[in-house]
Amino acid sequence: MRWSYRIATFKGIDLKVHATFLFLVLLVVMNWAGTGLAGVAFGTALMVLLFACVALHEFGHALAARYFGLPVREIVLLPIGGVALLGRPTRNAVQELVVAAAGPAVNVAIVALLAPLLWLIGEPVAGPSSLFRSEGVVPSLAAAVHWLLGANISLVLFNLLPAFPMDGGRILRGLLGLWLDWSVATRRAARTGQVMACVMGIWAMLTGQFMLVMIATMVFFAAASTNGEERAHTILTGRATTDAMTRQPIVLAADDRVEGAVSCLLTSSQTDFAVMQGRTLLGVVDRADVLLAIGEGRNAHPVTSIMREPVRVSAEDPLAHTRQQLLEADVPAAAVYRKGVFVGLINLRDILEAETIFALLDRQRPEPASTPGMHRPGVPVEA
Repeated sequence: MRWSYRIATFKGIDLKVHATFLFLVLLVVMNWAGTGLAGVAFGTALMVLLFACVALHEFGHALAARYFGLPVREIVLLPIGGVALLGRPTRNAVQELVVAAAGPAVNVAIVALLAPLLWLIGEPVAGPSSLFRSEGVVPSLAAAVHWLLGANISLVLFNLLPAFPMDGGRILRGLLGLWLDWSVATRRAARTGQVMACVMGIWAMLTGQFMLVMIATMVFFAAASTNGEERAHTILTGRATTDAMTRQPIVLAADDRVEGAVSCLLTSSQTDFAVMQGRTLLGVVDRADVLLAIGEGRNAHPVTSIMREPVRVSAEDPLAHTRQQLLEADVPAAAVYRKGVFVGLINLRDILEAETIFALLDRQRPEPASTPGMHRPGVPVEA
């Protein structure tokens, strides 16, 4: 995520804070301004502690994902919560269940620690009447523990709502995935999440809770996006990389200059160019790198000075696998090989176009005759 700044690293996972987090700080200051400077400091400290709990929640997800060998890019704290960005989603029901449940489990553990603390200091085990109002709150250790207890209980209950892709929605997908095809489980969980988001959004608008409206909107579109990702995976899994790659691409020689790459950009539809030395691929030059070099006045520099090391994939690899490789490596293009020989290039734009075309072709393909009461192998049937 852009405008995110690293504040810590744990187990090789970067913890970042998004720039919009400052809006939350301003909101807290305005909320506690009527209680004086001590109240403002107390309210700010509470929000910092709350987001420490959110960070621990996200690390619960991240470490559970790491346990299953799933790469974790980073954790980003936003005004509406946190997000653990995985480098590769899981399509295993048990893994989905464990990873999704790990976050709320951390908050349950925090509640289990805070409740005895209240008992030790002679306070009733109860949270505050409201998490975001300062009226009647006197800064104290007891008030802070009450507030954090209520906040963590709210985090558990809210995150367990079956509003995919929130934790509860992912747990729902994991449960459905135990006996349904993963694409069907994703579709049903996403639909449930969108219904929940609509209900949440309507209720939030009626009660004037602007922040909840934002969350409901994000949940609705995130559910649609995740469902689209799964649909793309299904379409692309049955197609080979060679079906969408650029065959016989325009290539640059190792001694070509950046201005030569500019000419290729102007006279072709390609955006990535292989840099070759004989039959050996040295690297790939991307349109963005060419434009950057032009802007810096490096027209006469060799293209080898701006080329990148590409991802290397096999022509027989499923397009879904190649797409995931490009996303994980965060590079513009992949070099396609067949039997150790470079045969072409492919980028995410090529794969997106192929997905669109294959989806249209699949819709036009007539359904084969089938025996009543039976269904074709590999095609999920919904009740």
